[in-house]
Amino acid sequence: MRSFCLICVIKFVQVIYCNLPFTKDEKDNFVKEEPKSKSYFKEWYGAREFLNREPRYCLWLGSATPKELRSMPNVLERVKAVKEFRQSSKSAGTRKIAKIPTRFHVENMPNSNYLVIPRVSSENRKYIPIGYMKPSEMSSDALLIVTTGTKYNFGILESNVHMAWVRIVAGRLKSDYRYSGHIVYNNFPWPTVDERQHDKIAETAQGILDARNLYPDSSLADLYDPLTMPIELQKAHEANDKAVLQAYGLKPSATEAEIVQHLFKMYEKLTAKADK
Repeated sequence: MRSFCLICVIKFVQVIYCNLPFTKDEKDNFVKEEPKSKSYFKEWYGAREFLNREPRYCLWLGSATPKELRSMPNVLERVKAVKEFRQSSKSAGTRKIAKIPTRFHVENMPNSNYLVIPRVSSENRKYIPIGYMKPSEMSSDALLIVTTGTKYNFGILESNVHMAWVRIVAGRLKSDYRYSGHIVYNNFPWPTVDERQHDKIAETAQGILDARNLYPDSSLADLYDPLTMPIELQKAHEANDKAVLQAYGLKPSATEAEIVQHLFKMYEKLTAKADK
């Protein structure tokens, strides 16, 4: 059983509000002036917002009818500003979408919970904090999303095997990891597993989520700080690492150098098959 899922990137290039995104105070003030707009605000996350659990907000008017839009003059003002901004762009593609100023430039909105990977993350963390978001929560292009991210996928991606690959393959922004869907994710060799191995990794992945949930007041930035990472989360990751290493046919004691060597052998075989 080979588990494979292409990464999908949400890019909200230009949204309704020209000064996107709203802070909570900005959103609250806007709603006070335009009460009907409240139901059209959604939480909006970039990498920093996701890691620190500090959402900003954006207006999503894709479901609003013309009558509803016309009943919100302050919102219409923003729609007009977007239309004018797009019409004045030097980009032909941007000018083209001036005719639909209530919609985002690029829309890719999952209708179920989805995995997100911060595009940039501190190299001081042992693991890149990966997690799930709800369909009602919107992502910027600072987050990469895996729309078909099962617990098994989560377990593989949140393992020391995947992190060994990241440390070798990923780019850097200063010293931080810069995760790429094309370079890091799409080239990562996934293991071939049987049902027992698959279920075991899904189980240890759930263990990581359960350990996080023990600290509901803590953000991912808090939980994955090397100085404050709770012991329950450390143990959950160790159990997941062991299960993933076994799926790759590696010993629990495998060093990072051995893991990288194994992954590149797998990668060479995969590319050799692709060339035939």
